Amino acid sequence: MKKVAIIGAGIAGIASAIRLACKGFDVSVYEANAYAGGKLSSFHLKGYRFDAGPSLFTLPNLVTELFVLAGKNPTDFFEYEQLTEVCRYFWEDETQLTAWADPIKFAQEVEHITGESAEKISQFLKESAFKYEVLDGLFLQDSLHKLSTWTSRKALRGYLNLPKLGIFGTMNDANEKLFKNPKIVQLFNRYATYNGSDPYQTPATLNIIPHLEYNIGAFFPKKGMVSITNSLVKLAESLGVKFYFETRVEEIIVENTGVKGVKVRSIEDKNKGENTQKVQEFVPANAVVSNMDVTHTYRKLLPTQSHPEFLLNQPKSSSGVIFYWGIKQQFPALDLHNILFSDNYKEEFRTMFDKKTIYYDPTVYINITSKHKVDDAPEGCENWFVLINAPANDGQNWDEIIQETRKNVLDKISRILGKNIAELIECEEILDPRTIESKTSSAQGALYGNSSNNRFAAFLRHANFSSKIKNLYFVGGSVHPGGGIPLALSSAKIMSDNFKS
Repeated sequence: MKKVAIIGAGIAGIASAIRLACKGFDVSVYEANAYAGGKLSSFHLKGYRFDAGPSLFTLPNLVTELFVLAGKNPTDFFEYEQLTEVCRYFWEDETQLTAWADPIKFAQEVEHITGESAEKISQFLKESAFKYEVLDGLFLQDSLHKLSTWTSRKALRGYLNLPKLGIFGTMNDANEKLFKNPKIVQLFNRYATYNGSDPYQTPATLNIIPHLEYNIGAFFPKKGMVSITNSLVKLAESLGVKFYFETRVEEIIVENTGVKGVKVRSIEDKNKGENTQKVQEFVPANAVVSNMDVTHTYRKLLPTQSHPEFLLNQPKSSSGVIFYWGIKQQFPALDLHNILFSDNYKEEFRTMFDKKTIYYDPTVYINITSKHKVDDAPEGCENWFVLINAPANDGQNWDEIIQETRKNVLDKISRILGKNIAELIECEEILDPRTIESKTSSAQGALYGNSSNNRFAAFLRHANFSSKIKNLYFVGGSVHPGGGIPLALSSAKIMSDNFKS
């Protein structure tokens, strides 16, 4: 049986392991951390449970199809529910808007609260669905690095509809053209952040993203986001996949332009305390799949091979600063997903991408899973995951930035909710671009690899395979088709479909 070594137990690495195990390969996954999931993990703090990273669940079929592929019943491993509310939006002038999952109800709510035509909202969501239907099969399910993709019937449909796909204008320009109310422009501009981009630079093609939430649906895993990871690890293990945690891959071994295996360093005995021995060994493999950030894969694991410098040196996506707060009070005004908008959105993005710091009045995202999973917080309390978009790590003074941002964020939330939030925090953990990079090997702590701030961004991501090194493959948010749970899972499918070992 041919052996496959997978570097990294992020969600794409786990999905890759499942797909390749279903094809009959002997699969081993090597993970430097003591846990699976990468960004899609969790932790506990003084009676509170927090999902560490991704907080929005869309396209659940991309998860459940892995169980079906393995001949399993998805509900035996994983359960989720569809949300009736997508998000609650708040502005400083006391405007509040509930984005209902029902598109008609949402459109009516927008018209009632802001005066923006419900018909215009419906038109936008219809156009979003059209863009997605045209682009899904072309960009999200197939490799852009195969001639067959560009000569397919799906590609022909894309060529014929090119003017309608928003490639030649920005997201903000398209939204300002359609909507009169600046709050609704801002609401839909927000979706650029779903892949770490700037709505004032990224193409309007990204207006496909709202389709996932409103036309297909937003969901919540009943045991938290981490249950996506846990259920897929369990599935992989049932297929014979072996996971090696606290085992760092230090080099991909290449001979005669083909991979021969990996060199790993693992902890032999955790019980030896300071005398713990680190053991290095060569693990032969017929193929290697890297779920590690593609930049670090080349820079750290392939030091003697030629590097695709043009792709690796592309500007990075945004990162984030996350405050995990245990809040000793409940807030009925908030739901699972909440956005407190900046009063100057354009300046917020200019500050992030041009000045490489965080705007003094940032948009604040608050995720509270205890709204649905009550045991995530003690009785009468809530677990707040507070995310602020931030630039990738470029040597900034993050300690200073975090201290200032924390004050600004607390002031903003306190103003909007009419309560001193600082005095309600009974525990805190902070994640910033530096720790994102160290924990997940994401280059510069960027959450989505390269940025999508130009119309060619889709073509500036590395392929899911190496054109120079035989049997070397790449998956995850830093390669095609992009970042986020759905695209990471899609990268595993594209890799598997093109797997030749």
